[in-house]
Amino acid sequence: MATTDEAVSTATRDTEPAVVAAGAICWRKEQGQLEVLLIHRPRYTDWSWPKGKIDPGETTPECAIREVEEEVGIRVSLGIPLASTRYPVGSGMKLVHYWAARTERMVVRPDGKEVDKFLWVSPARASELLTNPTDREPLESLIAAYKADQLATWPLIVVRHAKAKPRSSWTRAEGERPLAATGRRQAVAVSRLLEAWHPSWVVSSPWERCIQTVAPYLTSKDIKLKLADSITERNAGRKPDKASATVEKLFDKRRPVALCTHRPVLPVVFGVLRRHMTKELAAALPVDDPFLAPGEVLISHVSSTVPGRIVAVEQFRAYDD
Repeated sequence: MATTDEAVSTATRDTEPAVVAAGAICWRKEQGQLEVLLIHRPRYTDWSWPKGKIDPGETTPECAIREVEEEVGIRVSLGIPLASTRYPVGSGMKLVHYWAARTERMVVRPDGKEVDKFLWVSPARASELLTNPTDREPLESLIAAYKADQLATWPLIVVRHAKAKPRSSWTRAEGERPLAATGRRQAVAVSRLLEAWHPSWVVSSPWERCIQTVAPYLTSKDIKLKLADSITERNAGRKPDKASATVEKLFDKRRPVALCTHRPVLPVVFGVLRRHMTKELAAALPVDDPFLAPGEVLISHVSSTVPGRIVAVEQFRAYDD
């Protein structure tokens, strides 16, 4: 699920796609002007965006960053979701999910096989060169976001801890209750999903199941983990204002962050997020218990230019039960 203030997602259609793919429109500012990255694919003799089909067990955000890296040699972090496209292929309908991806100071290196040439061009020139007319749809949503000052963002990611051992079978302190075997697998999947947004710090409840959920991501990075007692189940229930204050402070540093907490704390977290959104965008936040499934994540894209303004939200599960 992805929602933006500009309603950039295409309308839902009844036909299930035969092929699902994902990609990104890489963008940069050059001498104050917006430029986007076009690629040329010799197999199809066309100009397009970096994209490709999802691999088994892969989420669409994971697919998007993998395809960009494979085709043009850069590791991006995803920005706001853009319009998806649908068009017929031999096996049926193909659905392609797109994101914006800022690429300042990155060197493009085409793989030479899937992609043999690239161009940095203005959005207007890109629209002229694109071979497939449907590829203009995500470009148009990127242009609209740029004009609305919603293109440059950073992610605030909310993670519900992965599946824990049942309360009924646990006799020790509640804060020591660990992940179940399924939860440990989910934690690995959460780590892979977080790579799409590259949070540079993590805030977590100090309870064991939350720490174990973010541990796989932390071990792959040299980043800071901050433990916050205010967002445990017990303390957030007793003093929700302190839990709210912890979430509010995440906006102050203006850099990618992941917050890992518990199901009962999610209404408090979402209450803070709502204060930073329009009413239309806030309607996309979960309102029914359990709000997020174990190991599920919600990404809020916060404006880099308008402090504290959330301009898009997305929600993903990184695993199959």
